[in-house]
Amino acid sequence: MHGQGLPAVVTGGGSGLGAATAERLARAGWRVTVLDIDRASAEASAARIRGRAVACDVADAASAEAALTEARAAQGVERLLVNCAGVGTAGRIVGRDGPLKLDAFERVIRVNLIGTFNMLRLSAAAMSGLEPLEDGERGLIVNTASIAAYEGQVGQAAYAASKGGVVSLTLPAARELARAGVRVITIAPGLFETPMVAGLPPDVQQSLATGVPYPPRLGRPAEYAALVQHITENRYLNGEVIRLDGALRMPPR
Repeated sequence: MHGQGLPAVVTGGGSGLGAATAERLARAGWRVTVLDIDRASAEASAARIRGRAVACDVADAASAEAALTEARAAQGVERLLVNCAGVGTAGRIVGRDGPLKLDAFERVIRVNLIGTFNMLRLSAAAMSGLEPLEDGERGLIVNTASIAAYEGQVGQAAYAASKGGVVSLTLPAARELARAGVRVITIAPGLFETPMVAGLPPDVQQSLATGVPYPPRLGRPAEYAALVQHITENRYLNGEVIRLDGALRMPPR
């Protein structure tokens, strides 16, 4: 699909990968609604692209339904959903203060995995009723995992488990939704210049960057956004998880 005025929804669109994706899609002609739990961030991002902003907690069924209802009332059912909302809370399974708090683990799973599925199920149901486009395509859902799904480091048990779930969700979702002409793709980014990484000390960021084989730097959100745009335009990409990591394989620590 090419933008040409088609509606798109980007979760976590107030910052980082989501904001860059919203901007890229808007330039490509998509009519973008930015969803974010932080209303102010969503509104700032939407203002930059002349899009729409809606506050949304992706892990809450009622909030997600209300947000999509509002977006659709303004621009119609989305042809594209990009799931970028997520959290990256770290914590060892057994730390100095004992076992990891269960609610800390649950929160990461709830936002990253359940939130992704929540948005996917709601968009897929609506997309399935749209008129088909070329090759019978009705819609596209792009999810965001992480290379931590494959090489989770010490302290990343919750994050790696949540992103591993997103990876495992990709193929069965694509297979089921193929009958409706809805594609499902997941991107697994490596180390990117996002708010999560920006909070680290500069020397730590530099150390992380030099560990990337090529190019030896952190990924740029614009590079993630460029991949999203390519996926929208290449209909033969479906049911796949694409690593975007400069050939990085994460060490244990």
